[in-house]
Amino acid sequence: MKTLFKNLLFLLFASIAIVACVTEDNLQPEGQWELTNPSIILPSDDLVILDETTPSDIITFSWEAATSSTDFIVTYKVVVDTLGSTNFDTPILELTPSNSGKALSTSISFEAVDEALSFAGYPANNDVELTWAVVANSINKTSQDSNNITIKRFETELIPNRLFLSGSAAENNSNLSESILLRRLNDSEGTPSNIHEVYTSLKAGGTFQFYSEQSLPALIYGGSTDGQIVKSGDPISVTEDGQYRIRIDLDNNTYNLLKIERWNMKGSPIIGGWGSDEPLQYIGNSVWQASIQLVSTGGFLFRADVNGGDYWGYLLKRIVGTANTLIMESDAGAQGVNFEDIPSEQLGTKLVTLDLSANAYTYTIETDPNAAEPIETPNTLYLFNNSVLVGELTKDGDVFRSDNYIALQTGDQLTLNTASDGSGDSFTSFENIGATSEPDGINVSESPDLLSGSDVINVERDQAYKLTIDFANAKLQWNYYNVFLFHWDEINQKWEERNEFLMTYSHPYKFTTTVGLSGNFDMKFISPWDNDFGSESPTELSGNLTNRGGSNIRNITTDGNYQVNIEVTPDFSTGTYEFVQQ
Repeated sequence: MKTLFKNLLFLLFASIAIVACVTEDNLQPEGQWELTNPSIILPSDDLVILDETTPSDIITFSWEAATSSTDFIVTYKVVVDTLGSTNFDTPILELTPSNSGKALSTSISFEAVDEALSFAGYPANNDVELTWAVVANSINKTSQDSNNITIKRFETELIPNRLFLSGSAAENNSNLSESILLRRLNDSEGTPSNIHEVYTSLKAGGTFQFYSEQSLPALIYGGSTDGQIVKSGDPISVTEDGQYRIRIDLDNNTYNLLKIERWNMKGSPIIGGWGSDEPLQYIGNSVWQASIQLVSTGGFLFRADVNGGDYWGYLLKRIVGTANTLIMESDAGAQGVNFEDIPSEQLGTKLVTLDLSANAYTYTIETDPNAAEPIETPNTLYLFNNSVLVGELTKDGDVFRSDNYIALQTGDQLTLNTASDGSGDSFTSFENIGATSEPDGINVSESPDLLSGSDVINVERDQAYKLTIDFANAKLQWNYYNVFLFHWDEINQKWEERNEFLMTYSHPYKFTTTVGLSGNFDMKFISPWDNDFGSESPTELSGNLTNRGGSNIRNITTDGNYQVNIEVTPDFSTGTYEFVQQ
């Protein structure tokens, strides 16, 4: 039995040794076996014309097999690259045959070839000279056969369905995978057009381009200084940091940059109504937002401040039949939609958000979680300036208002008290009256928090102010008007070419400017569009003014520099004017 067991062990070890010897013999040392080159068969033509009327037609690449001297498996890939290429590490096009790369042919549609050549920057309707190769691979060896080929692209250029913005000037900081999608606008039939736009922030000193994909390969567009979009063109830059609307028209290959100074909420719900603006701040990613005090119900809109643009030229309104979708009023006809002022029934301090990202163009109004707590509304409220009683404010529910505009000067100190002798409860604000980043606006307004306390409220700017004290929302709102001298050639109907000269306020209730005026031009004194002062004696160098009355003033017959002065009444209903040639 022991002898039998020993014999079995001997046979087992002998078998293992024989197998080991056979395996070692089959492992050929590196370099001691050969891989022949494949041999190209198709395409046999040197010129292939891509017919865009048959985009699904195919180009077939085929070859005779490469062989391994040791019968190792051989796989293939087809590469297409620039003329004369020998290294195909980054080809324009790479194809893997079927059967995990072992097949001896592969095909691709005309459309796919044209797209790849377009991505590579070759223009439409042009002959593109290329080199293509079939590359064989087996274990760690490669071999190849190559040939030159000319392919004529489709007659018309490929137009992408999507565009993305990326670059060092953009908010994505050149990270193409996080590039910013543009919104594709509809045409008048409601179908997608070839116009794309985006509202975003750009940095001066950087550049940006447009991409058809969020990864490469992709169509890449740059621009020229004359507003032309150019495929594979130079990167675009801006000279000023800020928020822009960028619009691209791929039908006529143009682009437009519109710098937006700010978006405003304008309309019935805000303090000052349609005569006022409430600015929104840009918070990034195509979104603007602000905490705004809504004091009335009614319609409103969003208006863009654009340097050199029409005051009413860029208005966002609601698309009829939607809950909160917006459209630029001037674009509505071209996109086949109807619009309306945005209705609002909300009151109080609200967080208003304007979302102009590609998938939105919407607004929301929500309760501001950081709004000040309401203060119990008193029965009466009196205003004191430098400890002198100015008068009683008019009560309307939880809101007190000054009936007229109150002329205040820098350094004045205001107090609010529930008693006419100052012995009652006092209220204050820690922000100065007149403190604003936009002092030259039309109807300048701020709404600092209202607090219980006897501290004085300081004034930091000479102006005529109207005050609104809202206890329900704990806000002290002030506003003042700037007045502009409008000056235009009415005889030749050149209203659009008018001058709008900002006048300087002078205490009390006076506005002045010294400017060059043209003879026989018409003039008015306007705060667009709340105040509009005309005259009953429009040919005189001095006279009376009526707000929303009177005629255009045409009293200058000789070109020259003039000092122009006006003085208005505290309610801004009337005034006087004079022109003095310098």
